[in-house]
Amino acid sequence: MPKSLYVRSSYETNATPQFRVLSQDQCESIYLGALEVLQHTGAEVNSPEALEIYRKGGCWVDGTRVRFPSHLVEWAVRTTPSRITIYDRNGKRSMYLEGQNIYYGPGPTNTFTLDPFTGERRRPRKQDAARAAIVVDGLPNIDYCEDNGTPMDVTPNLADVHAFQAMVTNTTKPIVHWGFGINQYQDIVDMASAVAGGLSELQRRPFLILYSESSPPLRHSSEAIDKAIFAAKNNLPCIYTPCVFAGGVAPATMAGSLVIAVADALVGIVAGQLVREGNSFIMGGLISTMDMSSTILAYGAAELSLLSAGLANVARYMGIPMFSTAGCGDSKVIDTQLAIEAAFSILVAGLSGANLIHDCNYMDNGNTGSLELMVMDDEIIGIVKRILRGIEVNDDTLAVDVIDHVGPGGHFLCEEHTVSRFRQEFWWPTVISRMRYDEWKMNGSKTLGQRVKEKTQRIIQEHHPEPLPQPILNQIQAVVDRAEAREAALRSKK
Repeated sequence: MPKSLYVRSSYETNATPQFRVLSQDQCESIYLGALEVLQHTGAEVNSPEALEIYRKGGCWVDGTRVRFPSHLVEWAVRTTPSRITIYDRNGKRSMYLEGQNIYYGPGPTNTFTLDPFTGERRRPRKQDAARAAIVVDGLPNIDYCEDNGTPMDVTPNLADVHAFQAMVTNTTKPIVHWGFGINQYQDIVDMASAVAGGLSELQRRPFLILYSESSPPLRHSSEAIDKAIFAAKNNLPCIYTPCVFAGGVAPATMAGSLVIAVADALVGIVAGQLVREGNSFIMGGLISTMDMSSTILAYGAAELSLLSAGLANVARYMGIPMFSTAGCGDSKVIDTQLAIEAAFSILVAGLSGANLIHDCNYMDNGNTGSLELMVMDDEIIGIVKRILRGIEVNDDTLAVDVIDHVGPGGHFLCEEHTVSRFRQEFWWPTVISRMRYDEWKMNGSKTLGQRVKEKTQRIIQEHHPEPLPQPILNQIQAVVDRAEAREAALRSKK
């Protein structure tokens, strides 16, 4: 009787490796702890509009201190979608932020960039955001784009607007982007709407995710919370991220840090849901430790991976998509330390099932962005994605008949089964070398760092992203010109 005709009972499959930091009970304890903090301690909110929204929604508002009834927070969590579909610039479905789907990308707003041609650590320019988009567009395992540094060669208050222009014209992949304020958010949305064919089309097929960042512990500036409100008003997905580091702006205990991170994210969730019930929201979390010897937020710390995975567990418990951190480190150069830090965090983030994983370009404690690091991370992500794909077990992959055909002492190299399957089963490197020693010597004895630099330069020089039509480019430029005129008028009044 052929094996395919057998009927299995209670057959269990592990599609991917299994990994959890927190149990369901532990996730519940952290979530309930955050509810208690928000109801008893509350949060400082420095936005008149947000305070009025909270007051009308049933919160207790005393000056700028807002206390949140637990039933209101639980309602907001229930009404926040558990899945979000993100499209590319051409309106094709690109990322499904649901369950344990994982997507990797770089980070924004570095104050320095590592020049991929000269090796100089310098201030970012608008062209660096364009280069970042080109490299993102050319890397198969980087799924979305961020700017790799705040441009310093443009009008300062419009660096966010210029960075978005540079990215949207140089990649078709989705974009996660920040803004200084509501005016700049509007400029960015107007440019994205021009690409999408109008705001309604952008809402229906969003390729832009807006980003905002609070100031833990339990403090929300007007700039931060008003952006979450803006996103909800415009029916666009929003990431709301508290930057939490244990021992600094959060308790030194891992559980206490998670309570702060969840509580601060919930403040943004409640605001968004009170403005537009059901608006898409992504729970952010840059969460690590404060290095007690240097007082930096450590990007290469083991606790970054541990806490990020724990936060991803809590986000899944709540049924909300998660924005996590990986691919980064504290080294100042592309070296063994940076590779170790990046590899561990990419693996743990992938195993945790966090949906959007950012900062795959951060080095130097997050101060410096590196396209070379992103290229190296792309290779590491390829390895991790292969591991997470797991082992397929069925009649074909068991290969019992092939084994019988080859028999003892034979080889499988020329078998049709091998020819048809090895490209699907095996991961193929692009910068990791598997050459024999003599071949490696003949090819220049290059280190991983040298091969990464060459690949980065090659993508920048030779990859040509799909261009936007000239009429859309004109509309985008008109938005930038309008923003420049607005800033010039404001400067003239001072």
